[in-house]
Amino acid sequence: MQSLSVPQIICTTILIEKSPQALPLGAACIASALKHNPLTAGKYQVLLTSVSAEDRDFSDALHSGNAAQLLVRKLLSYGMPQFICFSVYVWNRNILEQTAEEIKKQYPEIICIAGGPEITADPFSSTSFDYTVAGEGETAVPDLIAQLSAGQNKTEILPQGVFNPRKEHQTAASVFAHALPPDINNSISPWLDGTIDPQNYGGVLWELARGCPFKCAYCYESKGAKEVRYFSMERIEKELDLFAQKKVPQVFVLDPTYNADKKRALKILHLISKKISGTFFYFEGRAEFIDRELAEAFTEIPCALQIGLQSIHEEVLEKVHRTLAKKLFIKNIGILNHTGVIFGFDLIYGLPGDTLSGFCESIDFALSLYPNNLELFCLSVLPGTDLYDTAEGLGLVWDKKPPYHVQHTDRFPSDSMQKAELLSMACSLYYNQGRAVPWFNSILRPIHCKPSVFLADFAAWIKVNHKDLCTPGMPALCLPHEQIEEIQLDFIKKKYTEKNIPALLPAAEDIIKMNGALSRTQADGIQQTVYIRFHPDDIMSEYASDIAFFTKNAEKKRYMIQTFMTAKGADWKILR
Repeated sequence: MQSLSVPQIICTTILIEKSPQALPLGAACIASALKHNPLTAGKYQVLLTSVSAEDRDFSDALHSGNAAQLLVRKLLSYGMPQFICFSVYVWNRNILEQTAEEIKKQYPEIICIAGGPEITADPFSSTSFDYTVAGEGETAVPDLIAQLSAGQNKTEILPQGVFNPRKEHQTAASVFAHALPPDINNSISPWLDGTIDPQNYGGVLWELARGCPFKCAYCYESKGAKEVRYFSMERIEKELDLFAQKKVPQVFVLDPTYNADKKRALKILHLISKKISGTFFYFEGRAEFIDRELAEAFTEIPCALQIGLQSIHEEVLEKVHRTLAKKLFIKNIGILNHTGVIFGFDLIYGLPGDTLSGFCESIDFALSLYPNNLELFCLSVLPGTDLYDTAEGLGLVWDKKPPYHVQHTDRFPSDSMQKAELLSMACSLYYNQGRAVPWFNSILRPIHCKPSVFLADFAAWIKVNHKDLCTPGMPALCLPHEQIEEIQLDFIKKKYTEKNIPALLPAAEDIIKMNGALSRTQADGIQQTVYIRFHPDDIMSEYASDIAFFTKNAEKKRYMIQTFMTAKGADWKILR
C-alpha cells in the first residue's frame, strides 16, 4: 500500500459506463474545490478516482455480488485516506452504500461523506455514510472537512446543508436547508486545473450553467430556485481553448435549456466556431425558442440538438408542469429541418393522465417531423422532485428502489407499459440505430401505416425472429449497422408483401441500401459497395419520397455503386 506524507481525501463514484456522457464530473468538482478552497488548499492530497460498470473486473464483481468489496480494495490501494467523498446517483446508490458500510467495518476511523442527487433528495435516508450533503457541495464539503480536521466533529453545529443521518432523523413534515451554492463565477474548472482529463473519456461534459428556468415535475430542478446561474465567459473561453488543444472529439453540453438566453447561446456558438474544429457538440434545448438566426448559428459547427417533447397532449403535460405550443413547435422544427440542423426528440411513457394510445399519438407526431433520433423513456418518480410528492394522488405506482420506474398508472396498466417498452426497443433499433430518418416516412407511406403501428408490428416480429434483441437493455448498439440494415430490409419485404405491393419493393430496398451505405461512409470514412436497380441520382432525389410515383417513372437498370468520402462528406460513383 502506498504511503502518503499528508492526509488524503478520495473523491469517487461509480459510472454506468466509461464515456463522455458518464464521466465523474460531480466528484471532480468536489475534488477541485478541495484543492482550491482556502480552508483545505495545500493541506491534503486529493485524489479523484472512479470505476465503470463496463470495467471487466468490476462487471464480474457486480454479477457475483462482490462489487462493494472490490471497490473497497481499489480505494484503499491508493493509501489510507482520512476522508472518502462519494458521488451518489440512481444507478450506483446501492453499491456505494454497501461500500461505505464495508469501509466502516474494516476502518471505522475513515470518514465517509456522500452527496449527489440521491442524497440531496433525502439526506437522512442513508445511514451508511457518516455525513451527507444536500445540494451543491463545493462550499459545504471543504467547510465540513476543515471543521472535522480541527477536532470539532463532536459538535452538533454542522455547515448548512450537511447532516449526520445516524444522529438526525427527518420527519415527514420536516424541511431541510441545502448547502450554500458556490460562486460559480469564481469557481475553478476541474478541466482547467487538471483534476480530470478529457482524453481519458473520449470527450467531455461541459457545464455552462446551473439551474433551469422551468419546473418540470419529474426533474430534480422542479424544487430548484427557478433561476439559471451562468459560468463566466472567461472560463468558457479557456475551456474551449483546452478542448481544442486536447483535440476533444465530442462535447456534451450541460445546460438543460441552452437556448433560453438567445444572446448568450449565439455568442457561445460563435466562440466554438472560432476556437475549435473537428469536435461534435450535443446540446439540449426548447423548440419554442428556436428562430432562423439561432438555427443558422447551429449550422456553423458540427452539432446536434436534443429537444424534450415528452408528450403532445396538453392535459398530460399540465400534470407535470410543462407546456406545448404545438403550432410554434412545428414551425420551429421546420426551421431546423430547412437549415439542416441535426435534432432529436425525447418522449416519456407512463406520464400521469397518459394512455398507450396517447403515447402512440405522440410517437406519430414526433416522427412526422423527421427527427434524427427519437428516444422513448419510462417515467421515473425520482425522490426529491415535485412528482415524487404528488405521484400517489396522480395515480402512479412505481418501484421504490432505483431507478424508480413507473410500474403502472390508473390509465396506463402494466401490460401497456410493457408494450411501450417494446416500442422503445423497436424505435431504438429500427429508427435510431438503423439511421432511418431520410427514408422512414417515405417507406411507410405506400403501406398506409402509422409509425407507432409499424414499430409495434416490428417489435412483435422481432420477438419471433430475433429473440436475443428483445432482452431488456439489450441495445442495437451491439449490432453493426449492416446487420441492422438486413433486419430492416427483411421486415420491409414482409410488410410490402402483406400489402400486396411487391412491385414497389425494389425501389424501397434501393433507398434503404443507398442511404445506409452513405451513412456508413460518413460515419466511418470507409468505402462501401452497393448493388441497386435504379440510378443513384434518382434514388437520392426528392422524387424517391413518393415510392409509387418513383417506381412508375424511374428507369430500372442494375448499377454497382461505390461510396467514398470527400471534403464535403460522403459521395458516390458508378462502377458499372
